[in-house]
Amino acid sequence: MQALVHDPESPSSLRRAEVPDPLPGPHEALIAVAAAAFNFLDLAYADAMHGVGGVPGEDAAGVVVEAAADGSGPPAGTRVASFAMGGALAGRRAVATADLGVVPDGVDLVVAAALPAAGVTALRAVRRLGTVLGRRVLVTGASGGVGRFAVQLAALAGAHVVAHVGSAPRGAGLRELGAAEVITDLDGVAPVRGVVENVGGPLLTAAVTLLAEGGVALSVGQASGQPSTIDFEAERRRGGHRAIEVFTVDTGYAGFGGDIEELLGLVAAGRLDPQIGWRGSWDRAVEAAEALRARKVAGKAVVEIGTV
Repeated sequence: MQALVHDPESPSSLRRAEVPDPLPGPHEALIAVAAAAFNFLDLAYADAMHGVGGVPGEDAAGVVVEAAADGSGPPAGTRVASFAMGGALAGRRAVATADLGVVPDGVDLVVAAALPAAGVTALRAVRRLGTVLGRRVLVTGASGGVGRFAVQLAALAGAHVVAHVGSAPRGAGLRELGAAEVITDLDGVAPVRGVVENVGGPLLTAAVTLLAEGGVALSVGQASGQPSTIDFEAERRRGGHRAIEVFTVDTGYAGFGGDIEELLGLVAAGRLDPQIGWRGSWDRAVEAAEALRARKVAGKAVVEIGTV
Protein backbone atom coordinates (compact mmCIF):
# COMPACT_ATOMS: atom_id res chain seq x y z
CA MET A 1 0.00 0.00 0.00
CA GLN A 2 1.00 3.64 -0.33
CA ALA A 3 2.01 5.56 2.79
CA LEU A 4 3.86 8.63 3.97
CA VAL A 5 6.98 7.49 5.77
CA HIS A 6 9.45 9.26 8.00
CA ASP A 7 12.60 10.16 6.06
CA PRO A 8 14.93 12.78 7.62
CA GLU A 9 16.48 13.41 4.17
CA SER A 10 13.16 14.48 2.60
CA PRO A 11 11.29 17.79 2.90
CA SER A 12 9.60 17.98 6.32
CA SER A 13 10.95 14.44 6.83
CA LEU A 14 8.08 12.95 4.80
CA ARG A 15 8.28 10.74 1.70
CA ARG A 16 5.62 8.82 -0.22
CA ALA A 17 6.51 5.12 -0.40
CA GLU A 18 5.16 1.63 -0.88
CA VAL A 19 4.97 -0.30 2.40
CA PRO A 20 3.49 -3.67 3.42
CA ASP A 21 -0.19 -3.74 4.40
CA PRO A 22 -0.68 -3.88 8.17
CA LEU A 23 -1.55 -7.25 9.71
CA PRO A 24 -4.21 -6.73 12.38
CA GLY A 25 -4.04 -8.59 15.67
CA PRO A 26 -7.07 -10.41 17.11
CA HIS A 27 -8.39 -7.27 18.84
CA GLU A 28 -7.70 -4.94 15.92
CA ALA A 29 -9.85 -3.80 13.01
CA LEU A 30 -8.40 -3.04 9.58
CA ILE A 31 -9.45 0.37 8.24
CA ALA A 32 -9.35 1.83 4.75
CA VAL A 33 -8.18 5.37 5.56
CA ALA A 34 -10.03 8.32 4.09
CA ALA A 35 -8.25 11.09 5.99
CA ALA A 36 -5.58 11.60 8.62
CA ALA A 37 -4.61 14.56 10.80
CA PHE A 38 -1.18 15.86 11.76
CA ASN A 39 -0.29 16.35 15.41
CA PHE A 40 2.68 17.94 17.14
CA LEU A 41 4.12 14.50 17.95
CA ASP A 42 4.13 13.56 14.27
CA LEU A 43 6.44 16.46 13.48
CA ALA A 44 8.57 16.75 16.60
CA TYR A 45 9.27 13.17 17.66
CA ALA A 46 9.05 11.05 14.50
CA ASP A 47 12.69 9.90 14.81
CA ALA A 48 12.14 8.48 18.28
CA MET A 49 8.63 7.18 17.69
CA HIS A 50 8.86 5.61 14.24
CA GLY A 51 12.41 5.63 12.89
CA VAL A 52 13.36 5.94 9.23
CA GLY A 53 10.71 4.30 7.06
CA GLY A 54 8.11 4.22 9.80
CA VAL A 55 4.59 5.51 9.14
CA PRO A 56 3.69 8.45 11.40
CA GLY A 57 0.24 9.74 12.28
CA GLU A 58 -1.98 9.16 15.29
CA ASP A 59 -5.40 10.16 13.92
CA ALA A 60 -7.25 8.64 10.99
CA ALA A 61 -10.84 8.16 9.89
CA GLY A 62 -12.17 5.76 7.33
CA VAL A 63 -14.20 2.56 6.90
CA VAL A 64 -13.68 -0.82 8.53
CA VAL A 65 -12.76 -3.33 5.83
CA GLU A 66 -12.00 -6.21 8.19
CA ALA A 67 -13.59 -6.51 11.62
CA ALA A 68 -11.54 -7.66 14.61
CA ALA A 69 -11.11 -11.42 14.75
CA ASP A 70 -12.09 -11.56 18.43
CA GLY A 71 -15.55 -10.17 17.65
CA SER A 72 -14.99 -6.83 19.38
CA GLY A 73 -15.67 -3.50 17.75
CA PRO A 74 -17.76 -2.52 14.74
CA PRO A 75 -18.43 -4.71 11.70
CA ALA A 76 -17.03 -4.23 8.21
CA GLY A 77 -18.52 -1.24 6.43
CA THR A 78 -18.70 0.94 9.54
CA ARG A 79 -17.34 4.49 9.33
CA VAL A 80 -14.92 5.10 12.19
CA ALA A 81 -12.41 7.55 13.66
CA SER A 82 -9.31 5.99 15.18
CA PHE A 83 -6.31 6.65 17.41
CA ALA A 84 -2.97 4.83 17.60
CA MET A 85 0.64 5.84 18.04
CA GLY A 86 1.53 5.74 14.36
CA GLY A 87 0.28 4.30 11.09
CA ALA A 88 -2.38 6.89 10.22
CA LEU A 89 -0.72 8.36 7.12
CA ALA A 90 -1.31 5.31 4.95
CA GLY A 91 -3.94 3.69 2.78
CA ARG A 92 -4.82 1.23 5.53
CA ARG A 93 -4.18 0.92 9.25
CA ALA A 94 -4.85 -1.65 11.94
CA VAL A 95 -6.24 -0.23 15.20
CA ALA A 96 -7.34 -1.72 18.52
CA THR A 97 -11.12 -1.67 18.68
CA ALA A 98 -10.94 0.08 22.07
CA ASP A 99 -9.52 3.08 20.21
CA LEU A 100 -12.23 3.30 17.53
CA GLY A 101 -15.27 5.55 17.55
CA VAL A 102 -18.22 5.10 15.20
CA VAL A 103 -18.78 8.22 13.07
CA PRO A 104 -22.42 9.42 13.00
CA ASP A 105 -24.20 9.84 9.70
CA GLY A 106 -23.71 13.33 8.35
CA VAL A 107 -20.26 13.85 9.88
CA ASP A 108 -17.54 14.14 7.23
CA LEU A 109 -14.69 11.66 7.67
CA VAL A 110 -12.22 14.53 7.19
CA VAL A 111 -13.82 16.26 10.17
CA ALA A 112 -13.79 13.03 12.18
CA ALA A 113 -10.06 12.57 11.52
CA ALA A 114 -9.30 15.85 13.29
CA LEU A 115 -10.74 14.70 16.62
CA PRO A 116 -8.94 11.79 18.30
CA ALA A 117 -5.59 12.93 19.74
CA ALA A 118 -6.18 16.65 20.22
CA GLY A 119 -9.87 16.38 21.01
CA VAL A 120 -9.55 13.59 23.56
CA THR A 121 -6.54 15.30 25.15
CA ALA A 122 -8.57 18.48 25.64
CA LEU A 123 -11.64 16.59 26.84
CA ARG A 124 -9.72 14.66 29.49
CA ALA A 125 -7.78 17.74 30.58
CA VAL A 126 -10.96 19.75 31.11
CA ARG A 127 -12.44 16.82 33.04
CA ARG A 128 -9.32 16.67 35.22
CA LEU A 129 -9.87 20.28 36.25
CA GLY A 130 -13.06 19.20 37.98
CA THR A 131 -16.10 21.45 38.21
CA VAL A 132 -15.41 24.57 36.17
CA LEU A 133 -18.93 26.01 36.09
CA GLY A 134 -18.63 29.74 36.72
CA ARG A 135 -14.86 29.47 37.29
CA ARG A 136 -11.99 31.06 35.40
CA VAL A 137 -9.95 28.66 33.26
CA LEU A 138 -6.80 29.68 31.38
CA VAL A 139 -5.94 27.89 28.14
CA THR A 140 -2.49 28.64 26.73
CA GLY A 141 -1.56 27.85 23.15
CA ALA A 142 -5.27 28.40 22.56
CA SER A 143 -4.86 28.78 18.79
CA GLY A 144 -3.51 25.23 18.34
CA GLY A 145 -5.35 21.94 17.95
CA VAL A 146 -5.62 20.99 21.63
CA GLY A 147 -6.10 24.64 22.60
CA ARG A 148 -9.10 25.23 20.34
CA PHE A 149 -10.78 22.09 21.59
CA ALA A 150 -10.04 23.02 25.22
CA VAL A 151 -11.53 26.51 24.77
CA GLN A 152 -14.75 25.05 23.40
CA LEU A 153 -15.07 22.20 25.89
CA ALA A 154 -14.33 24.37 28.93
CA ALA A 155 -16.87 26.92 27.71
CA LEU A 156 -19.46 24.16 27.18
CA ALA A 157 -18.81 23.11 30.81
CA GLY A 158 -19.66 26.63 31.96
CA ALA A 159 -16.16 28.08 32.50
CA HIS A 160 -15.10 31.68 31.99
CA VAL A 161 -12.35 30.87 29.48
CA VAL A 162 -9.24 33.02 29.20
CA ALA A 163 -7.50 32.12 25.92
CA HIS A 164 -3.81 32.98 25.63
CA VAL A 165 -2.23 33.18 22.16
CA GLY A 166 1.19 34.16 20.85
CA SER A 167 -0.06 37.08 18.79
CA ALA A 168 -3.31 38.94 18.19
CA PRO A 169 -3.89 37.38 14.72
CA ARG A 170 -3.64 33.90 16.27
CA GLY A 171 -6.60 34.76 18.48
CA ALA A 172 -8.99 35.25 15.58
CA GLY A 173 -12.21 33.30 16.06
CA LEU A 174 -11.59 32.23 19.65
CA ARG A 175 -14.36 34.39 21.09
CA GLU A 176 -16.77 32.72 18.69
CA LEU A 177 -15.63 29.38 20.12
CA GLY A 178 -16.48 30.45 23.66
CA ALA A 179 -13.48 32.39 24.99
CA ALA A 180 -14.55 35.22 27.31
CA GLU A 181 -11.09 36.81 27.06
CA VAL A 182 -8.39 36.53 24.39
CA ILE A 183 -4.98 37.75 25.53
CA THR A 184 -1.35 37.78 24.41
CA ASP A 185 0.21 38.60 27.81
CA LEU A 186 -0.43 37.18 31.28
CA ASP A 187 0.48 40.42 33.05
CA GLY A 188 -2.47 41.72 35.04
CA VAL A 189 -4.63 38.63 34.48
CA ALA A 190 -6.94 37.86 37.40
CA PRO A 191 -6.46 34.55 39.25
CA VAL A 192 -7.75 31.36 37.61
CA ARG A 193 -9.01 28.09 39.05
CA GLY A 194 -7.59 25.92 36.31
CA VAL A 195 -4.91 26.02 33.61
CA VAL A 196 -4.66 23.88 30.48
CA GLU A 197 -1.06 24.70 29.54
CA ASN A 198 0.16 23.67 26.09
CA VAL A 199 3.29 25.78 25.59
CA GLY A 200 5.70 25.16 28.46
CA GLY A 201 8.80 27.25 29.20
CA PRO A 202 8.32 30.66 30.84
CA LEU A 203 4.60 30.61 30.02
CA LEU A 204 3.97 27.64 32.32
CA THR A 205 6.02 29.39 35.01
CA ALA A 206 3.87 32.52 34.71
CA ALA A 207 0.61 30.57 34.52
CA VAL A 208 1.32 28.80 37.82
CA THR A 209 1.54 32.14 39.62
CA LEU A 210 -2.04 32.87 38.53
CA LEU A 211 -3.53 29.84 40.28
CA ALA A 212 -6.15 30.64 42.87
CA GLU A 213 -6.60 28.64 46.09
CA GLY A 214 -7.55 25.06 45.22
CA GLY A 215 -6.56 25.49 41.59
CA VAL A 216 -4.71 23.08 39.34
CA ALA A 217 -2.33 23.70 36.43
CA LEU A 218 -2.03 20.89 33.91
CA SER A 219 1.16 20.75 31.85
CA VAL A 220 -0.32 19.23 28.69
CA GLY A 221 2.40 20.06 26.18
CA GLN A 222 5.66 21.87 25.52
CA ALA A 223 5.19 23.43 22.10
CA SER A 224 7.85 26.04 22.90
CA GLY A 225 10.48 23.37 23.40
CA GLN A 226 11.70 25.31 26.45
CA PRO A 227 12.07 24.02 30.02
CA SER A 228 10.10 25.58 32.86
CA THR A 229 11.39 26.75 36.22
CA ILE A 230 8.90 26.71 39.10
CA ASP A 231 9.71 28.59 42.30
CA PHE A 232 8.15 26.19 44.79
CA GLU A 233 9.40 28.21 47.75
CA ALA A 234 7.47 31.21 46.48
CA GLU A 235 4.41 28.98 46.14
CA ARG A 236 4.81 27.82 49.75
CA ARG A 237 4.98 31.42 50.89
CA ARG A 238 1.73 32.15 49.09
CA GLY A 239 0.03 29.62 51.35
CA GLY A 240 -3.02 27.53 50.59
CA HIS A 241 -3.18 24.56 48.28
CA ARG A 242 -2.52 24.52 44.54
CA ALA A 243 -1.46 21.68 42.27
CA ILE A 244 0.86 21.43 39.27
CA GLU A 245 0.52 18.23 37.30
CA VAL A 246 2.16 16.61 34.32
CA PHE A 247 -0.88 15.62 32.27
CA THR A 248 -0.78 12.41 30.23
CA VAL A 249 -3.86 11.72 28.14
CA ASP A 250 -3.82 7.92 28.42
CA THR A 251 -3.28 7.60 32.18
CA GLY A 252 -6.02 5.51 33.78
CA TYR A 253 -8.08 5.01 30.61
CA ALA A 254 -8.80 1.77 28.77
CA GLY A 255 -9.07 3.30 25.32
CA PHE A 256 -9.98 6.34 23.27
CA GLY A 257 -13.12 4.95 21.64
CA GLY A 258 -15.74 6.18 24.10
CA ASP A 259 -14.34 9.69 24.23
CA ILE A 260 -13.98 9.86 20.44
CA GLU A 261 -17.67 9.02 20.17
CA GLU A 262 -18.57 11.67 22.77
CA LEU A 263 -16.72 14.29 20.71
CA LEU A 264 -18.31 13.06 17.48
CA GLY A 265 -21.71 13.41 19.12
CA LEU A 266 -20.96 17.04 19.96
CA VAL A 267 -19.86 17.65 16.37
CA ALA A 268 -23.02 16.02 15.00
CA ALA A 269 -25.13 18.21 17.32
CA GLY A 270 -23.36 21.36 16.12
CA ARG A 271 -21.86 22.04 19.55
CA LEU A 272 -18.19 21.41 18.70
CA ASP A 273 -16.16 22.70 15.75
CA PRO A 274 -12.95 20.74 15.02
CA GLN A 275 -11.40 23.92 13.58
CA ILE A 276 -9.70 22.49 10.51
CA GLY A 277 -7.31 25.19 9.36
CA TRP A 278 -5.73 23.21 6.50
CA ARG A 279 -7.31 20.52 4.33
CA GLY A 280 -5.95 19.00 1.15
CA SER A 281 -4.68 15.92 -0.65
CA TRP A 282 -1.90 13.92 0.94
CA ASP A 283 0.12 14.78 -2.15
CA ARG A 284 0.43 18.17 -0.38
CA ALA A 285 1.37 16.69 3.00
CA VAL A 286 4.74 18.47 3.04
CA GLU A 287 2.93 21.77 2.56
CA ALA A 288 0.67 20.96 5.52
CA ALA A 289 3.58 19.94 7.75
CA GLU A 290 5.58 23.05 6.91
CA ALA A 291 2.58 25.29 7.57
CA LEU A 292 2.12 23.67 10.98
CA ARG A 293 5.79 24.06 11.84
CA ALA A 294 5.60 27.75 10.91
CA ARG A 295 2.42 28.11 13.01
CA LYS A 296 0.45 29.26 10.00
CA VAL A 297 -2.42 26.85 10.67
CA ALA A 298 -5.19 27.78 13.09
CA GLY A 299 -6.36 24.50 14.54
CA LYS A 300 -5.92 21.17 12.75
CA ALA A 301 -4.32 20.11 9.45
CA VAL A 302 -6.00 17.14 7.77
CA VAL A 303 -4.84 15.29 4.67
CA GLU A 304 -7.26 13.42 2.42
CA ILE A 305 -5.88 9.98 1.62
CA GLY A 306 -8.55 7.85 -0.04
CA THR A 307 -12.17 7.74 -1.13
CA VAL A 308 -14.16 5.16 0.81
